[in-house]
Amino acid sequence: MSEDPTNEKKKKTEGLDLNELADSRPKKEDDGDDSWDDPPTDIPDKPRSAQDLEAVYDIPVRVSAVLGKSSMQVHELLKLGRGAVVELDRKVGEAIDIYVNDRLVARGEVVVVDDRLGITMTEIIKTQNK
Repeated sequence: MSEDPTNEKKKKTEGLDLNELADSRPKKEDDGDDSWDDPPTDIPDKPRSAQDLEAVYDIPVRVSAVLGKSSMQVHELLKLGRGAVVELDRKVGEAIDIYVNDRLVARGEVVVVDDRLGITMTEIIKTQNK
């Protein structure tokens, strides 16, 4: 029966100093070309103009404006009829949440534009990238 190769490696490295292990590795020869060591320069850090974003213009996103929330039992929901009023957890004039693809991105206020409801953003929410 053959011995496990990882166990064999463990035996060889047992008792060695980490510095000795690092020194025993084959050295990479410096070919003088550092282009692989540096990040590419032809990739911009961030878009500089609207033209830089042209590739993402046709990607669909879902935008939701949440006026408020309420919870109720199913039998209460079934009793609702035309003209029923559902109490929400927000007060009149309080900011509403604006979500893009289920991610909170802004807060805003409801406005009326040409007999239609609209949203004006009053605050952009910055989130930490993970």
